[in-house]
Amino acid sequence: MAGLEIQGVRKGFGQPILRGIDLSIADGEFVVFVGPSGCGKSTLLRTICGLETVDEGAVRIGGKDMTHVPPAQRGIAMVFQSYALYPHMTVYDNMGFALKLAGLTPEAIREKVMQAAAILRIEPLLLRKPKELSGGQRQRVAIGRAIVRQPEVFLFDEPLSNLDAALRVQMRIELKNLHRTLRSTMIYVTHDQVEAMTLADRIVVLRGGVVEQVGAPLELYQRPANLFVAGFLGSPAMNLISGRVEEMDAGRMMVRVAGGALVAVTARTGLATGASVTLGVRAEHMTLEPASDNDGVHVVVQAAELLGDASYVYLTPDGGTTQFIARVDAEALWQNGQMARVQVAPERWHVFDQDGVALP
Repeated sequence: MAGLEIQGVRKGFGQPILRGIDLSIADGEFVVFVGPSGCGKSTLLRTICGLETVDEGAVRIGGKDMTHVPPAQRGIAMVFQSYALYPHMTVYDNMGFALKLAGLTPEAIREKVMQAAAILRIEPLLLRKPKELSGGQRQRVAIGRAIVRQPEVFLFDEPLSNLDAALRVQMRIELKNLHRTLRSTMIYVTHDQVEAMTLADRIVVLRGGVVEQVGAPLELYQRPANLFVAGFLGSPAMNLISGRVEEMDAGRMMVRVAGGALVAVTARTGLATGASVTLGVRAEHMTLEPASDNDGVHVVVQAAELLGDASYVYLTPDGGTTQFIARVDAEALWQNGQMARVQVAPERWHVFDQDGVALP
């Protein structure tokens, strides 16, 4: 096992893709790269693996400079979105092929393959061909092929995206258990926020080849550093609405939001009356009540999605165009066109300055 250091890594293909990445990953940590399409997450993974050469910067694995070392000598194993199994070989031969090329004895190959098969619970599949396996079984074989090499670092490039929803849930659990068993350093690329939140020790949020924020899943969810992270992480995304500070008094400020409503927010340092801000609130922190003349943001119900244990209610502020999503009790039956009032506790509002930076 080994930690990883990325220092000032830049990479372009005619135009910049990675714009100076600095990142430290501890030995045995499970780190997930997330971000929109084209943000550079797969390119960053490929530069760590050595499949792409960096234009600037350095990659260190276990304290050793691997920037210009060939991929096969970096002590890394990579699992791709495509299983890339040899169709004419059995599962056993697919898992042991790299070891055979490395010159290991049949006895040594068997020991390593059987150990990996036991970890992944695929011993009954060892004599089958890939065409006889389900998608989840093929992905286990691809992971087993990486395990037998006993790498210092595992790299996963969207390995579950070809699986159906039920299999993805099952494989997420198995990957988490695999990490606990092997205690290896793992770096995982995904566009799926659920995968990121459930698998990661830390999440790295990328945009435009730049790291926007690094932190534990709950840290990023509860304390996003900027508007991009706030709007990107979470399903549904954080509700955002622009406003202007009208009053500041005794630890609380009143903000006039789009549509004209005045809401109470816990005061933030660095703001003064008249400052432009963006307020954010998570769907689960909004209380939806029948319309009244009391304080709160008055809204019109646009639609409601019943999920079984809860409902997502889509709302538009009265007189505004910004759409909100509130998570409410499933038994609260809201109808399209119904007027309602949104209440949010002052401390639940996130506040972002005019540059989109979160204010603590």
